[in-house]
Amino acid sequence: MRATSLVAALFLLLVATVSAQPVDLSTVKAGEYDNGRMWTFDYPPVAQLQEAYGFAPDAAWFEKARLGALRLPNCTASFVSPHGLVMTNHHCGRGAVAQVSKPGETLLDDGFTTASLEEERPVPGLYVDQLVAIEDVTDEIYAALEGMETDAEKASARQEAIQEAQARVLEAAGGPDAGFVVQVINLYNGGRYSAYTFKRYTDLRVVMAPELNLGYFGGDTDNFTYPRYALDMTFFRVYENGEPYEPEHFFKWSADGSREGDPVFVIGNPGSTLRLETVAQLEWRRDVQEKTLLALLNSRIEALEMYFEENPSDGLRNQIFGLKNAQKLYTGRVKGLNDPVVMAKRADTERQFLQDLSEKYGDRISEDVDVPYLTVIDDIAAIQDQKRQYQAEYTAFLSMGSGSALASATLRRAGAALTYLTQLGEVGDASALAPLRGQIETAPSQDPGLDELYIAARLREIVAGFGETDPAVQEALGGSTPEEIASAVVAGSALVSGEKAAAALADGTLSMDDPAIRLIAPFWERIQAYQSAMAGLFGQEAELNAQHGRARFEVYGTTRPPDATFSLRIADGVVKAYEYNGSKAPAYTTFYGLYNRHYGHASGNDETGEWKLPERWLNAPPTFDRSTPLDFVSTNDIIGGNSGSPMLNKDLEVVGLIFDGNIESLPSAFIYQTEVARCVSVDSRGMMEALDEIYDMDRIVLELKTGEMVATEAEADAR
Repeated sequence: MRATSLVAALFLLLVATVSAQPVDLSTVKAGEYDNGRMWTFDYPPVAQLQEAYGFAPDAAWFEKARLGALRLPNCTASFVSPHGLVMTNHHCGRGAVAQVSKPGETLLDDGFTTASLEEERPVPGLYVDQLVAIEDVTDEIYAALEGMETDAEKASARQEAIQEAQARVLEAAGGPDAGFVVQVINLYNGGRYSAYTFKRYTDLRVVMAPELNLGYFGGDTDNFTYPRYALDMTFFRVYENGEPYEPEHFFKWSADGSREGDPVFVIGNPGSTLRLETVAQLEWRRDVQEKTLLALLNSRIEALEMYFEENPSDGLRNQIFGLKNAQKLYTGRVKGLNDPVVMAKRADTERQFLQDLSEKYGDRISEDVDVPYLTVIDDIAAIQDQKRQYQAEYTAFLSMGSGSALASATLRRAGAALTYLTQLGEVGDASALAPLRGQIETAPSQDPGLDELYIAARLREIVAGFGETDPAVQEALGGSTPEEIASAVVAGSALVSGEKAAAALADGTLSMDDPAIRLIAPFWERIQAYQSAMAGLFGQEAELNAQHGRARFEVYGTTRPPDATFSLRIADGVVKAYEYNGSKAPAYTTFYGLYNRHYGHASGNDETGEWKLPERWLNAPPTFDRSTPLDFVSTNDIIGGNSGSPMLNKDLEVVGLIFDGNIESLPSAFIYQTEVARCVSVDSRGMMEALDEIYDMDRIVLELKTGEMVATEAEADAR
């Protein structure tokens, strides 16, 4: 309940801020870089950097930037020493730290340090990818679409061509046995395609992680805020053949850090932006999609927190942290979509595009490409109108597609069981339905307590979508509350686990009278119709998006970057303070602020413990310099996925580590702005001071400063 109320209060504050600043929308014009500055390595932004900073990096500079960066499954990382030392965020490595914890250890709370190479702990299953080659395969993909007429034919041909391109490029690289992975990256919504070849490193070991209360200092309350005082860092090491890997390219540690006004560069993997979407698509998100997703997050966080009170675990705590992060993210998105200035800028961008397109190409994009580009904006708008016809179903059934994290396992299994029993009645041959039966038996289960909370939440969403007077709603509830129904389903259904479901299938006792099946049966035809309709509409929209993206690329080329796709980008910016709440948010914070937050909150009535410092920080040595910069802000263009990205100076030296954006940056999924939107980094000087003075990791300090690696702290001290 606390998280939901905080987000609601934040949303009201954001909306009030927007409405308190009336603007003549007829005067609002799109900015030159509203579509952002997330440049690809396919098309290095030499001209843009020269114009902005008088700095024109050469091919060797871009190669080092590309090869020094790494991609984790969920974040960005980078090589920061010639001995495979890898830097990323604490929140990116939090799961790994929990994974390597031994019985009786609480490494998330206590932190993890290593005094020797032997103490660095392997993380099973964790890997990083390094982008080693890029090949443009656009013509290859589009050649496969020739002669295809329907959206389904185009989608199938495109997917087949992508798979063929991946296989061809992977074989040329030496194949998976040589440690390579190939991914075809969609740029400009399909306007361009590139085959990215990655070198995959699969032996990662944890070297150092601070305590959770440092890596996530301020907790959910401070998340997406500034000033910040978090030490959100973790270090791994890549090994090959049992020895520390020695990369050719890595980022050296800056001796001096940064200064306000300095140009800085983020090399990372931004997850997803939506800056190419049309105004009609953004209006669908504003009116339906984003607010429904936010309501879903609010509901599931509430359920998980209730469950966590009785069943605490590090895994569940990490899941709640992740969902709360998404909760604030979608709060910011809703705010941005309800900002009339943002929407007016996007409308002007669209108007300019149509004008430029018409002036440049007339009836065709080019002589050999026949695309109905002049109608594509209207065609996309028509799809949004059709999607709106399913707004009630979208509200009621959204969590069905959200996977195991947000949906009831019993109800997912009940959907498969209902299909199985229906088809069994039609064909009468259970052997023909073996795959469907296997799906029922092997579907992952949930703890009954959490399952019950999720079932009740789903029922409330169905009521919200269709209303209490809907006949199907009345049939499903039968006069009971969602909580009562959920309790009865978990208590009486044979589908609460794969084991019970398998037994019921084996002895023939599973029937349409199962409580879980009875619950979803009144909505089943509506669910199937909704899923079929939306799949068709999304398919049509994907094809129109590809046309739109191709048209944009034809008009503007590489002068405007494509939307983020969790692929490697370089984003430039400057270290810069900003005006906020009638004052000024400083460019830098220091450790003094960290201690001020602790003594101002943790020593008082702080129920959360979000600002509580561990003992080693309260007993810091007298040589610890609390005036050292800890965090700082800059105007670089980032979004989720950039977490863990190195912040570099013009010499490609580490001056910081990206870990967050401020509240004002959250609408950046739709538009890039620099008035008050900022990304937040841990300062390289703060990281070094903490490693040296608080954690006494002299061997890592030596490695970062000089590139010299020693096996033990004793050897480091001797130097």
